[in-house]
Amino acid sequence: MIQFTNVSMIYPGGNKALQDIDLSIEKGEMVYISGRSGAGKSTLLRLINLIDRHTRGQIVIKGQNLERIKSKRISLFRRNIGFIFQDHKLLNDRTIFDNVALPLVIAGNTHQDIKRRVQASLDKVGLLSKINSYPMELSSGERQRIGFARAVVHRPSILLADEPTGNLDPALSWEIMKLFEQFNQVGVTVMIASHEIDMIRHMQKRIIILNEGRVINAS
Repeated sequence: MIQFTNVSMIYPGGNKALQDIDLSIEKGEMVYISGRSGAGKSTLLRLINLIDRHTRGQIVIKGQNLERIKSKRISLFRRNIGFIFQDHKLLNDRTIFDNVALPLVIAGNTHQDIKRRVQASLDKVGLLSKINSYPMELSSGERQRIGFARAVVHRPSILLADEPTGNLDPALSWEIMKLFEQFNQVGVTVMIASHEIDMIRHMQKRIIILNEGRVINAS
């Protein structure tokens, strides 16, 4: 499903974010990526979603070599992936409906299909009643759940999350993690970057630990 072979990422200026990464994530697996700040967790997820391009090595996602995906084809490739950011990245001047609908609008879905899927996605995260609200009217936990709804509204086969509970209290963090587990249980491959090692150990899933851009544990 997701295969990293000898992958390195060096940013302009010489910062080695990832070094010689070898990883294999199976279809339908749920995996946590952990490590200190700056260990390379976010970079790893960004490479999978083609936000950044790796410097060396090979990344294969669902049989596709990412080096062979042209820039004009990236949006098509991303239709298989949902991405949840720590800071939500919601559009404050758009309603919750418009924010969640964005991936479907870009993909060219019909208005009827968009309406149905947005309502179902918001209902899944318990925020259907907020469909006409704006992001700034919601709490931090609610905004994170809206980000979750937007990431899954197009039914991706891969769901990535970068520190999705970083700004939440323990109870809300656990609630968000259980949402990820629900999607994993229906076959979605899930990768979550998190430094909250005590919490993710309770989820009893594989944990990949990075340190200074290298994998030091992948059990």
